[in-house]
Amino acid sequence: MDRITTKQILGVIDATTDIDSLAPLTQNRTVASLPFAGRYRLIDFMLSNMVHAGIDSVGVFSHPHHNSLKEHIGSGKVWDLDRKNGGLFFFTQRGEEKFGTKMGVQRSMDFFLSSPYKYVLVAKCNIVGRIPILKVLKRHVETGADITEVSYQGKGLGVHIIERELLLKLFKEYEKTSYETIFDFAFAPEAGLVIGQYEATGRLMIVDSLECYYENSMSLLNFENWKHIYTKKYPVYTKVKDQPPTQYLPGSHVSNAIIANGCEIHGEVENSILSRNVQIGKNSIVRNSIIMPRTKIGDNCILDGVIVDKNVDIANGTHLEGTPESPVVVPKGATIEGELVSQ
Repeated sequence: MDRITTKQILGVIDATTDIDSLAPLTQNRTVASLPFAGRYRLIDFMLSNMVHAGIDSVGVFSHPHHNSLKEHIGSGKVWDLDRKNGGLFFFTQRGEEKFGTKMGVQRSMDFFLSSPYKYVLVAKCNIVGRIPILKVLKRHVETGADITEVSYQGKGLGVHIIERELLLKLFKEYEKTSYETIFDFAFAPEAGLVIGQYEATGRLMIVDSLECYYENSMSLLNFENWKHIYTKKYPVYTKVKDQPPTQYLPGSHVSNAIIANGCEIHGEVENSILSRNVQIGKNSIVRNSIIMPRTKIGDNCILDGVIVDKNVDIANGTHLEGTPESPVVVPKGATIEGELVSQ
């Protein structure tokens, strides 16, 4: 069985995750809405996993910097979650609050109380790749565990299945403890729960640092890696933007690159990822870099080992050079000129 045939699982995506080393890219957005592979956002992968399993009700819990995330997922139509019954629900945690804190639990209790589902799948937002949710559920039922945790290469992914009634019971017990979140309490010895494990196979990417974001993004330039993440049977759904094809102007040269639509390329692009509406000026070279939407790179520039956020204007003659271990990061909306080489 590839899809749930009855209302069994309520989906929850934790988009409150903060990763310190990603701060240059997440000061004004959630990790969940971080652009990935030109056309996608990180949340697309877990949302798509849930939809492929037949989950028809998903709650997204985000911290306050959620404008880009809400704009991206909208009503959930792309994922067939714009429904009268079930569908997509959005909850904002306050300040630096994480998912499952006491105040957050109180504000979202009605969501869990009114949901007619036997199980709850709680998942982090920074996982790229396929997780076979129904196989995880089957393992959970067969073993009789209280919570089943998905791991990859021996490391927990922050993906858990738990019965909804048990989760509601834990909510009440958790209120009396000093633990920061309900899952901190659930995994503590005093909770007395049996924790099962499901080891995911295949290729997964965990974006938990700036270096991992750069490394995992660039690995998709290898088609063998790409086809393990983007499969015909389980496509990754994302917000569609109708724009003209990329223009490759006279004098341009592109090799081993992922190029989204709407770009305009006069110069050279090599081993790089370009999101939508990127402009590359004449005689400019973009190499080993990630360029996010609506960035304009002037003439006679050299960018090598660089991550450029959205809406950046790079002046003519600018030279930016980083390394895979320490890529240069250009923040959203910046205007850059001159030379910057990472040490």
